[in-house]
Amino acid sequence: MTDTTAAGTPLFGPGSKFDTFVNDPRWALALVRALVLEAAHPQVGAALLDNSTFVAHPWRRLWNTYRSLRRMFGADEAVRAREAARLNRMHARLAGTDTRERPYDAMDPEVRAWVVATLFESTVTMCRLSGQPLDPAEMERVYAEYRAFLGALDGDEGRLPETVREFWPYFDRIVEEELENTEAVRIILYQMFDHVPAPPLLHGLPTLWAAGRTLAGPVIGAVTVASLPESFRHRAGLPDTPGAGLLLQSAYFAAGLARFLPPGWVEADAVVGLLSMSPDSDDPRLRAVRDTVKRAGAFVRLVTPLPAESPEPSPGAGEFFDQVLDQTGDGRLTWPDLAAMARELSTRLDLDEPRETRLYAAYADWWRELQSALDTDGDGRVSRAEYAAAAPTLAGPALIRVAEVLFDATDTNGDGTIDADEFRALFRRAFHRDPFGTDGAYSRADFVRDFLEFMAGRRRTTPFDPLLAEA
Repeated sequence: MTDTTAAGTPLFGPGSKFDTFVNDPRWALALVRALVLEAAHPQVGAALLDNSTFVAHPWRRLWNTYRSLRRMFGADEAVRAREAARLNRMHARLAGTDTRERPYDAMDPEVRAWVVATLFESTVTMCRLSGQPLDPAEMERVYAEYRAFLGALDGDEGRLPETVREFWPYFDRIVEEELENTEAVRIILYQMFDHVPAPPLLHGLPTLWAAGRTLAGPVIGAVTVASLPESFRHRAGLPDTPGAGLLLQSAYFAAGLARFLPPGWVEADAVVGLLSMSPDSDDPRLRAVRDTVKRAGAFVRLVTPLPAESPEPSPGAGEFFDQVLDQTGDGRLTWPDLAAMARELSTRLDLDEPRETRLYAAYADWWRELQSALDTDGDGRVSRAEYAAAAPTLAGPALIRVAEVLFDATDTNGDGTIDADEFRALFRRAFHRDPFGTDGAYSRADFVRDFLEFMAGRRRTTPFDPLLAEA
């Protein structure tokens, strides 16, 4: 596979259409639409419900998805190959059955092709709804890039039709014959935006976030529903909100105008990075943004009857269960929750296959230890009540092994300590007040102690708070 089209335009990296669209504010709306179409496929919907952290940790999921797309569409072929291998290892672990006992497999090539198809079709729809439809040559170029993306990921871009003209019958057939109003679709449209937690950047401003979410959530849901294929909307029983058509066009038009803001204001790297940033990050951009947001929060409190902000109470065992252990947000602790932790840590550290496998194996051993200790009714999962009753006894040998394996994965130079660069790779922030000794290093003993105290819910002032608890 070459990195250019027949006309010599780049398929990846600078100069590609993806590189243009990724910084286009309209693309955020297109990605939400594509996610709904993905989730409407029964296999994808089941995989999302069983394994994804998109409900409990949407901002983390946003950051990881964005970074992965950047790597896959980047100019460096070696980076693309490494990212494709990582994605394929991750997807190979996602298989099971849905609530109707139908199997799903994230490595199913037809399903993977559908995911890429939704990205292309939503990009085309984005341009059309904005009053700037792609001409035939541009559309062929965009399609060639997405087929090349599938080829880089799956090794066979032929899973999608060869031409745009052949693509549309394929797309319509999937919409008509395979898509369903899955539970994942309903969560995305009617729950995720209405209840999405504040991004880490706004954790200290719940009033401002609640006000903005109350206004924006229903609008984003209505706009997304109105943009979906009409045949799917009617078959799925999705409501036609009065005025949704005008709202849809207005939303895409307004997002399109944002492209004319000064350079850097809507750059995707900066926006996604800020949304995903830890509240105690040492990034210099954070202070300016937080000062601006605090002033906005003060204004909201002045002109609305919303209650004043107050510090959140220290979480007990139940809150810790919800915020940390229940990574998938389904109200119970199962293997996919611990697998999600392993996946997040592997992604942050960009682990190769052997180290990633060791980390997953350590988490699998911990899951078996938890089942043995906490699953008192033998239903294969741990409830909130079962966890709360036994929380003080969680730091067993398997959890200690998780801590040790994670330390080894973070200590990339093998010197027995975690230095400043290694610390930042895992926690995305610098050492604060040098709490680990005069040499500015994090020892194995300190790391393991902090990890165990955090994962047992005993102390919430460790570096691990923003790593696994934030959304």
